[in-house]
Amino acid sequence: MPEDILINFTPQETRVAVMYQGAVQELHIERNASRGLVGNVYIGRVVRILPGMQSAFIDVGLERTAFLHVADIWEAKQNGEPPKPIERMVFEGQSIMVQVIKDPIGTKGARLSTQISVAGRMLVYLPQEKHIGISQRIENEAEREALREKITRLVPADEPGGFIVRTMAESATEEELANDIEYLRKIWRDIKEHAKTMAPPSMLYQELSLGLRVLRDFVNPETDRIVIDSRENFGKLSAFATEFTPTVKPLLDHYIGERPLFDLHGVEDEIQKALARRVDLKSGGYLIFDQTEAMTTIDVNTGGFVGVRNFDDTVFKTNLEAAQTIARQLRLRNLGGIIITDFIDMDSEEHKSAVLAEFNKALARDHTRLTVNGFTALGLVEMTRKRTRESLAHVLCEVCPTCQGRGEVKTARTVCYEILRELLREARQFNARELRVLASVPVIDIFLDEESQGLAMLSEFIGKPISLKAEPSYGQEQYDIVLL
Repeated sequence: MPEDILINFTPQETRVAVMYQGAVQELHIERNASRGLVGNVYIGRVVRILPGMQSAFIDVGLERTAFLHVADIWEAKQNGEPPKPIERMVFEGQSIMVQVIKDPIGTKGARLSTQISVAGRMLVYLPQEKHIGISQRIENEAEREALREKITRLVPADEPGGFIVRTMAESATEEELANDIEYLRKIWRDIKEHAKTMAPPSMLYQELSLGLRVLRDFVNPETDRIVIDSRENFGKLSAFATEFTPTVKPLLDHYIGERPLFDLHGVEDEIQKALARRVDLKSGGYLIFDQTEAMTTIDVNTGGFVGVRNFDDTVFKTNLEAAQTIARQLRLRNLGGIIITDFIDMDSEEHKSAVLAEFNKALARDHTRLTVNGFTALGLVEMTRKRTRESLAHVLCEVCPTCQGRGEVKTARTVCYEILRELLREARQFNARELRVLASVPVIDIFLDEESQGLAMLSEFIGKPISLKAEPSYGQEQYDIVLL
């Protein structure tokens, strides 16, 4: 089935939607104010070594120091000996060349590696190790060997580095591969030159912007067209495609319609749905997504779907539909880490196997590395999905200032009782003439109505008048007690 890629450009951000069979499969958003860092190469300075964690913190000029684990130090993997402890490999104040392999997520800084790799359209260049690898997605053994021989023939004899052949290279000509090799070697030469002249912390190489990465990384044999809604950026992408990705050039299409591109294809609606906790299924069932610090949990419910034959059949059909929808939502929301799915309990082992097979089939379209385990004893499906950048919700949303991310607030009555206890505490501690309560409108309403007697009794007990003032700007849990 053909796949379309839609690119929406504005001066502030670039948004990419990957469409398959008319439905949005993936969303990528890059803002000029906060561009992703994965792939960037820096010359950094070691600021702290933690032997207990076998890690070092590196200053690369970002807001937070970045994190380098001993397992990501290339020198440690060189000879087959057991790796040395990190304190014997790096020292504080040392200048070190590193590459970002994971964006800063939440409170964690960027993750680094000293093994540099530079991605091209057909190949990935590994300047530090003389090795030629082939993408695992190319399964035909004869084809793998043919590609390996071709690359070996094209690589100059004096080349110290190695290459990984990407899936895109399956149908590439020798000329295209030779151009890619030359392009990647030139980038590496520039990086080395910059490293000699620039003082740490400095950026040596910046990964391509999202629009250009689409041409390099997103296009596959199924891609039918790439629709761009900006004349200026259409020109930039066309120029880049002409020079580096000539096979992609015919796919570029400039959209000139009146209606916004994302509205026309229903992408804006999908973005709103992807931020919601609940996802409705066509059958009447629904999914609940809960993102926590440690993992994401997905609950499957039959909802309004009652089926026609029997209960087992209803559950089975709901689970099958849920498996397809979950796979799509994971890509859409860019959820990573540990993911636990609670399918509706099934008694039949045959049904379980069919649901798991459908789930794996739907996940096969995902380009991100993932592992799926079978059903646990509790009937849950555990999986992991590699997380290299923030999820869609983390990019577009922030923690609610009212509930602090809990998703619920204390009832007005609960806050009333808290205020009564606090008034008693304050009256005993301070000798004030009068106590004034500033609180939200719903809380003051309860004090004036249902809890007016309790407030009067407290006023009498402490022997001081208590006045009330409603503050419309206060959240339900906010209150202040002023001593007069």
